[in-house]
Amino acid sequence: MKNISIIALLLFVFSCSSNEKNNGNYMSEGPSHVEMRQTDGKYRLFVNGEEFYVKGAGCEFGPCHLVADHGGNSFRTWRTDDGQQSGLEVLDEAYEHGLMVMMGLDVARERHGFDYDDEEAVAAQLEQFRQEVKELKDHPALLGWGIGNELNLRYTNKRVWDAVNDIARMIKEVDGNHVTTTMLAGIGPDEVAYIAENCPDLDFLSIQFYGDIMNLPQRLKDANYDGPYLVTEWGATGHWEVPQTEWGSPIEQTSTEKAAAIKKRYQEIILGDETNCMGSYVFLWGQKQERTPSWYGLFTEDGEKTEAINVMEYLWTGEWPEHQAPRVYDFTIEGKGGRYDNVYLSAGEEYSAHFVAEHPEELSLSVRAEIMPEPVELSDGGDYEPRPETIEGLILSANNSGISFKAPEDEGAYRIFLYLTDEHNHAGTVNIPFYVK
Repeated sequence: MKNISIIALLLFVFSCSSNEKNNGNYMSEGPSHVEMRQTDGKYRLFVNGEEFYVKGAGCEFGPCHLVADHGGNSFRTWRTDDGQQSGLEVLDEAYEHGLMVMMGLDVARERHGFDYDDEEAVAAQLEQFRQEVKELKDHPALLGWGIGNELNLRYTNKRVWDAVNDIARMIKEVDGNHVTTTMLAGIGPDEVAYIAENCPDLDFLSIQFYGDIMNLPQRLKDANYDGPYLVTEWGATGHWEVPQTEWGSPIEQTSTEKAAAIKKRYQEIILGDETNCMGSYVFLWGQKQERTPSWYGLFTEDGEKTEAINVMEYLWTGEWPEHQAPRVYDFTIEGKGGRYDNVYLSAGEEYSAHFVAEHPEELSLSVRAEIMPEPVELSDGGDYEPRPETIEGLILSANNSGISFKAPEDEGAYRIFLYLTDEHNHAGTVNIPFYVK
């Protein structure tokens, strides 16, 4: 009996130390107490008394737990139930991997037809969120509540902010342990002034920028906002911020260009504001279709990691991973040009494409390619956008020497996509828009 007791005690100690390693010193078994403090002139979040600078990613339908493997400490959601996992399942997965969750409340948007003058609808929405908050408020992995996403995008009725504050006040009454914020598309003086006067129950603002994030200091100054904030979406340059072809197709960065931009934006802008910025959530820890299937996701559709994930690991930990994704510098169609050359092809003709890439194990690289039409149903503000179908039979060969393909038979706008993958589940990506006459 004595030997059994000693073994049990050793297992208990190992279990406790393992749990502490996985869940971080800031985590508890009961509800976490999260607050914002200003110490030494700097705003910071604190979890159970420990300072918590957010090193996070926006994650939905993606491998959220892998944020921890790369040195992050948090991820954010846009809603409590994403259709695949309940809010409790999301929080359980986060806790298992030592991550905190900024839980989104999917507040209705005016641009989707919601009327904030409709008092009954507003009251019903508040009660819905009351139930969601009650269900999740005591989970130890809960960091805070993101009340709505980009509610200022193409809106006119400022009463939406009254509704946001009602939700924040309800959270303070029902929960009381977690911070509240709302995520803005950019930041402007009108909403800042209104929120400052009418939303005392919001703890701070969260802001979202893409290419324009390099102008964030000036944007904050122009908006007369000098308070604390999180950057809750940032990453690749937006499809509305890049050059377009003559027929209106936006030109996407290569995965290497995205990684370089992300590194620069984090080091110069996010880390550059040590006083008011409390951390950030890079977008997107997963994959989605928005103008292309590769534009915003840090993963490919097949689950490979792009160079941006290597960069985030370096930014979060100070160390580069042992294995890194292929770097892609250029992609051209022989005799026709590359991404910025307004490439026109003849229907049904055969062409060759060549790429310039770099990887320490070049012989191990695999190459795949696909051609798809440009999307016709375009999303707005990150809403759902259907992915165009890949046109089968057009890629004749794809290897380290290049790609041979046939142009589609029908006139219109298309793209050819290139994926360079290695044996460590990494990928480099690039595509060229072209028009078939």
